[in-house]
Amino acid sequence: MRLTVLGGGGFRVPLVHRALLEDAGDPAGRITELVLHDTERARLDAVRAVLAHQAERHAARGEGSGRPPASPPPSVRTTTDLDEALRGADFVFSAIRVGGLDGRTRDERLPLAEGVLGQETVGAGGVLYGLRTLPVAVRIAERVAELAPSAWIVNFTNPAGMVTEAMNRTFRERGLGERVIGICDSPVGLCRRTARAAGADPDRADYDYVGLNHLGWLRRVVEDGSDRLPGLLADEARLTSFEEGRLFGAEWLRTLGAVPNEYLHYYYFNREALAAVQDAEATRGEFLRQQQARFYEASRSSSPAEAYTAWERTRREREETYMAESREATGGWERDTCDLEGGGYDRVALALMRAISRNERTKLILNVPNRGAVPGLGEDAVVEVPCLVDAGGARPLSVGPVADDQLGLMLCLKAVERSAIEAAADGSRRAAVRALALHPLVDSVRVAERILDADGFPAG
Repeated sequence: MRLTVLGGGGFRVPLVHRALLEDAGDPAGRITELVLHDTERARLDAVRAVLAHQAERHAARGEGSGRPPASPPPSVRTTTDLDEALRGADFVFSAIRVGGLDGRTRDERLPLAEGVLGQETVGAGGVLYGLRTLPVAVRIAERVAELAPSAWIVNFTNPAGMVTEAMNRTFRERGLGERVIGICDSPVGLCRRTARAAGADPDRADYDYVGLNHLGWLRRVVEDGSDRLPGLLADEARLTSFEEGRLFGAEWLRTLGAVPNEYLHYYYFNREALAAVQDAEATRGEFLRQQQARFYEASRSSSPAEAYTAWERTRREREETYMAESREATGGWERDTCDLEGGGYDRVALALMRAISRNERTKLILNVPNRGAVPGLGEDAVVEVPCLVDAGGARPLSVGPVADDQLGLMLCLKAVERSAIEAAADGSRRAAVRALALHPLVDSVRVAERILDADGFPAG
C-alpha cells in the first residue's frame, strides 16, 4: 500500500515513519511505499536523511535482538509535485502548514497586539490560521477526489476540526462519502495519563471522551466495568501527579467532575494564560521557527546519522517546552519523562490505517461527522469522540447527554468554525468578522475587526 504525506518535509514526519517501521502486522496490510510531498525541496532532503538513518537503526536493533527478520521498511520517495504525490495513494496524510512558521508567528502576534490570546489553534490566532489554510485544504481534497478517489484522507492539519469538516464536505459533494478523518494526539495523551494516575491499565481501559478538537473532556475511565475517575478525583496526591492535574488544579477538576483537554486551560484560566504568553520572550511560533531553522540549515551539510541526531535533539527540546507558558502560569513544572517520547498522533494514525486496510476493528478517539453521537450538534458537524473503526471507516459512538456548559461551549466554537469555513470559501469579510467576534476569547467586535484588518483578509 502507498501512503502519501502532504507536508512531507515537516518536522514530525519521522514519527510517522517510526510507527511504520514498528508495524509488525499482516504484511498484506502494511505500507510498502511512503511518498513525501512538500513545496520545499530542502526540507524534503533533510527529512529523507533522517528517515534513512532511522531505518538503519531499526534494522540494527532487529538483527541484535534474535527476533525473526523484520519486514522490509517502506521505500521512500519525495516530490514537490502534488498530483504526482497523490496518484495511486491508498492513504493521504494531510499535515500542511500554510504560511509556514512565519504565518504562525503572525497568527500569534496580531491578537496579542490587541490584548487577546495569540495561539496557533485557539482564539483569534486559530481563526486566522483557519482562514489561510482552508482554501488550500479544500483544493487538496478536490485533487484527491480527482486522482485517488478511493483513498482515505487522514487529516493532521490544524485547526483540525474545521479543516476536517471542510474537506469532508468536499468529498460528500462529489459522492465519495466521508473518507476524511481528523486525528489529534491530545486526547490519547490525556486518556493515558489519566488512566495511569487512576491506577488503570491505559491499554485496557475504556474512555468516555466528548468534544471538538482542542475542546474536549474525559468523563469516565472504565476498567473491568468500574469507573476509576471518581476515585482519582478524590485522591489529592494522585490527582496532581500528572499534567492535567497540575495544569487545572485538583479543586477545579473536582468542580467539573471531568478532566479537560489541555487546551481548555486557555478558556478556564484565560487571564493567567494570556499574561504568561505576553511575558514570554518569544511566542511558541517564534521559538519553533528559530529552532527548526537551525535543524534544517545544519542538515544541509550533514550525514544521515548527524541529521538524525540533530532531529532527535531538537524533537526532545520541542517536547520539553510544549505549553511552557501554561505550565509557568501554574507554578512552573517539568513534563514527565513518559510524555517526552513523542509518538501520539502517528500511532493513532497507524492504528486507523490498520483497522481500515485489514478490517481490524478497533476503538479510537477521532474527528468525524457527528451523525447523532453528540445530542444538540448537527449531523454533519465534525466532533471529537470515540469511534469504532473497521474497513468501512470510522463510526462515532453515542456519548449520551452532555453537560450544559460543555455543550454550550461546543456550540459556540462550532459556530466559529463554520463561519470561518464560509469566509474562506467565498472571501466574505462579514463571515470572517463573525468567526472572530463570536469566539469566546475575543472580547469585542471592534477587536475582531482590527485583527482582521491587520491580517489583510480577504487578500487582494
